[in-house]
Amino acid sequence: MYKTQLCLGTISQFGISIADQITLFKQAGFDGFFTAWDENIKNYRKLSEEIGMIYQSVHAPFINSAKMWEKGSASQQAVEELLQCVRDCSAAEIPIMVVHTYIGFEPSDGPNGIGIENFRCVVEEAAKRNVKVAFENTEGEEYLAAVMSAFAEYENVGFCWDTGHELCYNKGKDMTALYGDRLICTHLNDNLGISDFNGKITFRDDLHLLPFDGINDWNSITHRLNKCGYNDILTFELRNLSKPERHDNDKYKKMQLEEYVAEAYARACRVAALKERR
Repeated sequence: MYKTQLCLGTISQFGISIADQITLFKQAGFDGFFTAWDENIKNYRKLSEEIGMIYQSVHAPFINSAKMWEKGSASQQAVEELLQCVRDCSAAEIPIMVVHTYIGFEPSDGPNGIGIENFRCVVEEAAKRNVKVAFENTEGEEYLAAVMSAFAEYENVGFCWDTGHELCYNKGKDMTALYGDRLICTHLNDNLGISDFNGKITFRDDLHLLPFDGINDWNSITHRLNKCGYNDILTFELRNLSKPERHDNDKYKKMQLEEYVAEAYARACRVAALKERR
């Protein structure tokens, strides 16, 4: 889009290969994409160069994020997994690795020195290899706060703002007020907030709806992006399947994938236009 580059995240739920998704995104008008970490990163890089797409970032594995704060071998395995992701990003010249600092909703002891030192290993290896680490707002908000504070002076550490997570996992708190000065990438998507009347947070509330299909205030979002001075790629993270026991995304599944991606591009253009007008 004029003056704004737009990217979309690949996802296995789309039902076609990642390579075919990248090609489809290009045909729909997107300028780039991001992928999860897997063994084919170099192939995706090659394809991106062949068809003129931006390989914006790699999403690091997050299933072991809570183990980063534990003692023992489980912790070291989690560290090594992230270190390998750093190496692969560097080898494929992918500039940003998006990282979750925690996973889970049960009460925990909170952040500790073990986790900080484990993440320090990852951050410092990334710095050596010219990879930026973007910590994302998810559940476990206190863990994000701990790493953002611990690595405040690291030039290769920044913030990835997920607008849907902000509504559900962060209970609507303005995350850009906390970390907007370090914003280096986005995961833009819509959401319906927390469904439980008493405020219990679960993964089922993380819907990743198309922009303007939820309760997010996109005027506010684009205003905040401008207030942060963010003028880089607008990256969207969307899903066309509903979460278990939910039906919020069912209407997308009824669409042909080509139609859904085209609609995603149209919504992304609306967001970019709002940002331009703010």
